[in-house]
Amino acid sequence: MRKHSKKYLEVAALIDKTKVYSKEEAVKLVKQTSVTKFDSTVEVAIKLNIDAKKTDQQLRGSLVMPNGTGKSKTVLVIAKGALAEEAKKAGADYVGDKDMLDKIKNENWFQFDVVVATPDMMPEVGKIGNILGPKGLMPNPKTGTVTMKVAEVIKDLKSGMVTYKTDSFGNIHTIIGKVSFKEDKLLENLDYVIKTINRAKPQTVKGIFIDKITIATTMGPGINVDKNSFDI
Repeated sequence: MRKHSKKYLEVAALIDKTKVYSKEEAVKLVKQTSVTKFDSTVEVAIKLNIDAKKTDQQLRGSLVMPNGTGKSKTVLVIAKGALAEEAKKAGADYVGDKDMLDKIKNENWFQFDVVVATPDMMPEVGKIGNILGPKGLMPNPKTGTVTMKVAEVIKDLKSGMVTYKTDSFGNIHTIIGKVSFKEDKLLENLDYVIKTINRAKPQTVKGIFIDKITIATTMGPGINVDKNSFDI
């Protein structure tokens, strides 16, 4: 059985596990229950009422947080010619084509957080899909990372774009900010995520879609959020 630190137990005592908190109460509480010395990330876990085995009920996409995530992403762009130059001007951290793919394959190089690729480069990117896929780094049109609009996507990624997808249990996990964010900024990000996911409800899902919402800091205890406190 996992043993928790004294600090964790102290902050966990602030949370009533039998209660669901309003979104405002939950955000206030999550800032009080950080257990790390560094500026913890605040995450939301959304349990959906879906059959994750059915492909038409799986969700995958991206969104740009109204107030960013508090984390700067390192972006690798796989492109050639004019689009490669556009990516460099837009602030991509690394730009290349087959040379970058070979570096990943041969040198086990992963000094980046996200890969953006132009459609014409996807056949080459696909050759190392067995390397990128397990790490969640494979570009995908659904998340906006396979695109001709490289400058626009780079801007979004740098300003708070996050990708999301349902796991095998029908849950979605994503970042909504940092503990250092003001409550209203965290709340706005949380509200935006919940509304975005709710709008993505597959037509084949009947009845309740969002089953449970929990927020927590890095290594901190989970806080159950009342889904009825959102305008969905």
